[in-house]
Amino acid sequence: MDPVSAGGDGTLPYERAVQATVVLDGGGADIARARHLTVGFLTRGQVEHGLPVSQRALDVTQLVVSELVTNARKYAPGPVLLDLRILGDTVEVAVWDSEPALPIARAADVERVGQHGLEIVMAVARGFEVQPEPVGKRVTARIALSEDPGGHVAGGGPV
Repeated sequence: MDPVSAGGDGTLPYERAVQATVVLDGGGADIARARHLTVGFLTRGQVEHGLPVSQRALDVTQLVVSELVTNARKYAPGPVLLDLRILGDTVEVAVWDSEPALPIARAADVERVGQHGLEIVMAVARGFEVQPEPVGKRVTARIALSEDPGGHVAGGGPV
């Protein structure tokens, strides 16, 4: 899963798109593999492209990938497509699966055991959307790459 860099025209690293896509085949290690690939992708973004990736962004992106891939593995048959893309000061995590039913975040309920994945993703992401596809759906979350000196997420706010 090597990132593909667009740019090469003298633009700053923040202005280039860095992207990686991987197909997860449904094996039992998909979720751990997706988290590992995410760390490698963001680390390469730092090292090779000079992108500012905070520890918080690294941790939150792994959490989002884990939750979205878990949901796809749990509710959709077949492979899952994980797409990671850095656009400006944001990392975009998109997960495609074959299930056409769109997920619905449930109301917060401290008594409910499990099924909090979408709540978590929506709480930590800068943006969140679900798009129907000709086959299945694509769930996308956007996470700020860095924090301002006060520790606030750059550009973050209520979701």
